[in-house]
Amino acid sequence: MPDMISEPCGVFVVDKPAGWTSFDVVGRLRRLYGTKRIGHTGTLDPMATGVLVVLVGRAAKASEYIAAHGKTYRAVMKLGLATDTEDTTGTVLSRFEGTLPDADAVRAAAAGFVGDIMQVPPMYSALKVGGRKLCDIARSGQTVERAARPVTVYSLSCEPRDGAADEYVLDVSCSPGTYIRTLCADIGAALGCGGAMAELRRLSVGDFTLDGALTPDEIEALTPDERLGLLMPTESLFSELPAVALPPFFERLFRSGCEIYQKKLGTRLADGTRVRVTDAGGSFFALGEVGEYPEGSAIRSVKLFSL
Repeated sequence: MPDMISEPCGVFVVDKPAGWTSFDVVGRLRRLYGTKRIGHTGTLDPMATGVLVVLVGRAAKASEYIAAHGKTYRAVMKLGLATDTEDTTGTVLSRFEGTLPDADAVRAAAAGFVGDIMQVPPMYSALKVGGRKLCDIARSGQTVERAARPVTVYSLSCEPRDGAADEYVLDVSCSPGTYIRTLCADIGAALGCGGAMAELRRLSVGDFTLDGALTPDEIEALTPDERLGLLMPTESLFSELPAVALPPFFERLFRSGCEIYQKKLGTRLADGTRVRVTDAGGSFFALGEVGEYPEGSAIRSVKLFSL
């Protein structure tokens, strides 16, 4: 097992280069940080670049609890074709031979996808059907039915790309699980000319942005101490959650799995609220959740990050 004392722990943002898989990034960082306990919070396709939130050491436990963070992207949509992957790396299935819609028509079509929509995941994705990844099924030459899933596009701007009459720049703010490739393909289908994603850059995941983000090669060029200096506290993953400080007695009970009643803490948080739990000195050690128990509303541990 890793040395729990010396093992690095924290979170930071990598600027993923084009041509790298998210797994490629993790593999490089495992070598650089000397630990296998490294994960990320959301896969980017190889052609995509931008924000990849990386979790190191005990912080890797948090990946399943931060999937609900919204995301923003900048994409380039190419009109006039449809591909099997819904991006321009795929096999072209059809080409439009007519006159492409004008910019006003493209903007209007894009606006129709703002809000709560249903989206069918692409075959070339990591989602599983019957225990198999859709991308593996697609590579074997098969297709399967995929149920449409609800996603939310909070905002979407669509403007012509300078010097390319068939390309548009999309700035998208959306819920997790939204496929920008599919959004481009669906806009193209709504226009009747087809569309595919030509470029994608993820600008943010929750509060994590590209400010200060480094590529894997830039990280490798740092000294070991400089690499450790990139790590932000695990608590930064939950910065939007209310914090609850526990006195030593209640901390011991909480760590042992007991619920801590709000009436004893003087808090009044609603049932279902997730909280950052700290010790009396303000040091984060757990994620908790408010629920109803036999003697009233209480906070119970969801995940411990510090033993």
